[in-house]
Amino acid sequence: MTKIHQKENGQWIFLDHDISPTFQIPHRKIIIRLALPRSPNPIAKLVFPTLRASRLLVRFKSVSSESTLFSMPERRPFVRLPTDVYPVNYGLRLKPDLIDFTFEGKLEAAVEVTQGTNQIVMNCADIDIITASFVPEGGEEINATGFNYQNEDEKVTLCFPSTLQKGSGLLKIDFVGELNDKMKGFYRSKYTIPSGEIRYAAVTQFEATDARRAFPCWDEPAIKATFDITLIVPKDRVALSNMNVVDRKPYPEDHSLVEVKFATTPIMSTYLVAFVIGEYDFVESQSSDGVTVRVYTPVGKAEQGRFALEVATKTLPFYKDYFSVPYPLPKIDLIAIADFAAGAMENWGLVTYRETALLIDPKNSCASSRQWVALVVGHELAHQWFGNLVTMEWWTHLWLNEGFASWIEYLCVDHCFPEYDIWTQFVSADYTRALDLDALDNSHPIEVDVGHPSEVDEIFDAISYSKGASVIRMLHNYIGDEDFRKGMNAYLLKFQHKNASTEDLWECLEQASGKPIAAVMNSWTKQMGFPIIVVDQEQHGSDRVLKISQKKFCASGPRNDENCPNWMVPISICTSEDPSCTKLEVLLDQPETTVNITNVAPDHWLKINPGTVGFYRIQYSSAMLESLLPGIRDLTLLPVDRLGLQNDLFSLARAGMISTVEVLKVMEAFVNEPNYTVWSDLSCNLGVLSSLLSHTDFHEDIQEFIRDLFTPIGMKLGWDSKTGEGHLDALLRGLVLGKLGKAGHKATLEEARRRFKEHVEGKQILPADLRSPVYLTVLKHGDSTTLDTMLKLHKQADMQEEKNRIERVLGAIPAPDIIQRVLNFALSEEVRPQDTVSVIGGVAGSSKQGRKAAWKFVKDNWEELHNRYQGGFLISRLIKLTVDGFAIDKMAAEVKSFFESHHAPAAERTVQQCCENILLNAAWLKRDADAIHQYLLQRKAPPV
Repeated sequence: MTKIHQKENGQWIFLDHDISPTFQIPHRKIIIRLALPRSPNPIAKLVFPTLRASRLLVRFKSVSSESTLFSMPERRPFVRLPTDVYPVNYGLRLKPDLIDFTFEGKLEAAVEVTQGTNQIVMNCADIDIITASFVPEGGEEINATGFNYQNEDEKVTLCFPSTLQKGSGLLKIDFVGELNDKMKGFYRSKYTIPSGEIRYAAVTQFEATDARRAFPCWDEPAIKATFDITLIVPKDRVALSNMNVVDRKPYPEDHSLVEVKFATTPIMSTYLVAFVIGEYDFVESQSSDGVTVRVYTPVGKAEQGRFALEVATKTLPFYKDYFSVPYPLPKIDLIAIADFAAGAMENWGLVTYRETALLIDPKNSCASSRQWVALVVGHELAHQWFGNLVTMEWWTHLWLNEGFASWIEYLCVDHCFPEYDIWTQFVSADYTRALDLDALDNSHPIEVDVGHPSEVDEIFDAISYSKGASVIRMLHNYIGDEDFRKGMNAYLLKFQHKNASTEDLWECLEQASGKPIAAVMNSWTKQMGFPIIVVDQEQHGSDRVLKISQKKFCASGPRNDENCPNWMVPISICTSEDPSCTKLEVLLDQPETTVNITNVAPDHWLKINPGTVGFYRIQYSSAMLESLLPGIRDLTLLPVDRLGLQNDLFSLARAGMISTVEVLKVMEAFVNEPNYTVWSDLSCNLGVLSSLLSHTDFHEDIQEFIRDLFTPIGMKLGWDSKTGEGHLDALLRGLVLGKLGKAGHKATLEEARRRFKEHVEGKQILPADLRSPVYLTVLKHGDSTTLDTMLKLHKQADMQEEKNRIERVLGAIPAPDIIQRVLNFALSEEVRPQDTVSVIGGVAGSSKQGRKAAWKFVKDNWEELHNRYQGGFLISRLIKLTVDGFAIDKMAAEVKSFFESHHAPAAERTVQQCCENILLNAAWLKRDADAIHQYLLQRKAPPV
């Protein structure tokens, strides 16, 4: 599954366990760390304040009187399904009603009874069973005498009057359910046909645990079976499922319906089953290895599926070659769904997408949208092998599915579109994002023990996806491509049509490479956080001696914990003689080491982690840093290393390890920077700083700094694309103009207003790549008339990409009374449910007033918002976007207090992370605000 994402103290830790719960204690200046012996459920055995801990560490920390510790409720008890009955094949018939939003279902499941029992326990949610019976092979039908629903655990127990004997049999269930509007399970999706009439499609989203809302089943990834699916649908609708259609005939009871039967699937997990019933057009092609590929689009928009079709037909043979395993199904369909919570979902043979993750209009789509579609298609098609053919044994291993696909999507896009320089973009989009989240006390290990289904949604986050992808990139680099591919092939062949765990993959890669993969990787997946590598150097004749040490990097600053974890860190080193070539590689498996590098001239610099591949931050000695900084200005450092160096320094400043002023000075060295991704990361960090300083009375001074930094590159690029420019130039122009416009650069604002006026009047339509920066600029400095015009453009937009583009920037409007209009618009019928979150997030991220207004709006409308998104990751995203930018201690207490009385189980960890971020922001502001102000004033002062 692809997540939608955009750039945007102390606690209790179980040192010997994957979970990091926190408990409230009355004395705010004490932080207690507990280390419990391993047990299946340590929390359940802990009764506070009676502490039965194997060791107890108490440390004192200066925390402001406003600060609070955040509590995590007890994990709910959870038991997996019994194994005495398991399915072999599901014969499933479904008849959805697209008017009343209900469906009728008939299940005939071939099952094996492994030991005699008089009950069958299955997963079932929001479904009413009408009748159930069991027919033993060669025996008489036994009717169930009762259905015991355990709604809390989303299970049903079918009770039988006599024992079902060991052996094969047929379980028959008739049931009814609702086509819900929650974007999960079997649900309805609203769309408008060209005549303007509103209609509904019936679609599915089963990952993680929502197949049980469509039919009673064994809804666990390890309980695989084959599926024979039949859909009874209106004859003028398209009906799709995982496999190809083998029969389509009139439905005898109603001639307006047809019965569509699909081929038997391979053995697969329930969360990958899919069906879609609606009105769609399609474009079709064949991959070079003979797989039929179709992209389904809204009616009348088939041509918008061409780009995704091109990517998919290139991608399938690429993966077949990379894995040395052919795609195992006869066809693959990619379909755009109007209402869709995630970015996309990898259902085997029928991949579902948000419209914006699949559709590209050559005239109205910007370069970033094309790139996004390419990445998402690459991600979901990778899952057809890694996830679908071989599936994680349980949700604890979700990271392996998602982290792997989030890494290889970049490999795939680099193959299809080398001009995208996509690996540099990976560092900004995934790697640094994961470092930021994983530096928090309220992060979690990549591998998390997952029990109850309500816990699964919490781990669809940047740790599973972006940190997962980053450590796999580091692993791939450590092993080398040839051995990595060899190990991947062995893994897929050994476990195809089965389930596997993380350890199974390590074993295959270890055998292929001869390296200690499990030992290295366990230090990255089983413990939270990552190291900061501290480096100093001495020149000994013609040799350079490096002293390298590691300690855990914490967003709140250095810690002197006795039990500091260690990682097995692959460290590479290059020199200024050849910055693109690694001179030395070492595996740091101790707290510190000394490394001797021969033949390094005294005036040459050394760079740790070339390519920014290792998942760690670096703190150089002052002298080493000084020698590296000219490499930023003269561009001798590679783009990805210029980016990494700046990003590390910014994080060290936020953690209080260096002054923010030092980072501002380094940022000024980027004045000659030509690279889009480096500017993108710089822009993101300046956005964070600008948001922080919105809490001061010198916010305008940082805007001036931004204008000064971005003006030279803005002047160089200009407004109009030049002959010979490519993808990255288009991205850079949009980024720079948007940054200058938002910061109030006079010439940019005037030109944006002029072009916007011509666009609205139809005289000169804005190129797609300029729309976001122009819309943002005119709104940021606009009034209610500007908002009216923008809402009119939104209403007229035929393409979801354009609607989303407008929705994301509406929050930039400055006046408090108009901000309220934008927030009300977010919950209106005009905005699709999955996009409400980005409208509210846009308001919160735009200004101090916007943040306050958005938080109040979320609180006032909590019931509606929670009801809409409960149990999904959109609720976490909403909370993060709304409150993460606060920088006042008391706001952390307010946020904590609100969510203690308004529970959001799928977002508990997000709430803790946000509260921690608010306290970190507040500490950063207190620590550095005066020095930043003085520096910004001094820059403006005339030279003496």
